[in-house]
Amino acid sequence: MSTSTTASVSTHVLDTSVGRPAGGVAVHLAARSGRGARWRALGGSATDADGRCEDLPALPEGTTHVRLDFAVGVYFEKSATERADAQQDAPANRDSGPAVFFPEVAVTFAVVPGEHYHVPLLLNPFGYSVYRGS
Repeated sequence: MSTSTTASVSTHVLDTSVGRPAGGVAVHLAARSGRGARWRALGGSATDADGRCEDLPALPEGTTHVRLDFAVGVYFEKSATERADAQQDAPANRDSGPAVFFPEVAVTFAVVPGEHYHVPLLLNPFGYSVYRGS
């Protein structure tokens, strides 16, 4: 049993369209202390070559909700050429729409003091999935 008075958060991003970690994705962290409280921006980081954020800010005491904001549109714009080379059978353009359907992903979740929350983002240009990891 942990005696910490705050929760902690980590994340990583995997680009499932190419089966690799998504490096260089900007991640911003916000927290609030109650359902009706205002969000407080805590800072951010970017994923490393392994798709992980090792240096997200600590959560303040009393945090009950956390929001991770992932800037995935920029990642896909920067890696369009690399992804096209890696996707052997995928068409270059599915339709005349944008190359990324979800340019931003916001994940909000509840936390309790003393717990660690690892929240992976599985990502592709037209969808995403998140879960509580370990």
